Amino acid sequence: QVQLVESGGGLVQAGGSLRLSCAASGSIFSIINMGWYRQAPGKQRELVALVTSSGMTHYTDSVKGRFTISRDNAKNTVYLQMNSLKPEDTAVYFCKVVTDFDDYWGQGTQVTVSS
Repeated sequence: QVQLVESGGGLVQAGGSLRLSCAASGSIFSIINMGWYRQAPGKQRELVALVTSSGMTHYTDSVKGRFTISRDNAKNTVYLQMNSLKPEDTAVYFCKVVTDFDDYWGQGTQVTVSS
């Protein structure tokens, strides 16, 4: 079993920054992808960014140039640096870890951006 612990969410004014962290622990054999998703009220969960085991990254268009995803393989941790935040970034952010055996989700952390 794999446990994911997220941190770093909160309330910030538009234009501000936040950094999310997600640490994986437990029976980790081979992590393939690590990523962040978000779900706003009344909307479907969407991919925000992901980073592969080789370090390749992918971002949804709305966050390109503002968000940066990174991972520390030694710590099994993925980060999401969010700059120039906008009210439309308000959502619950979930980390997701894809391994050889299964996919795992974090519990979610609230990010609220006030205008």
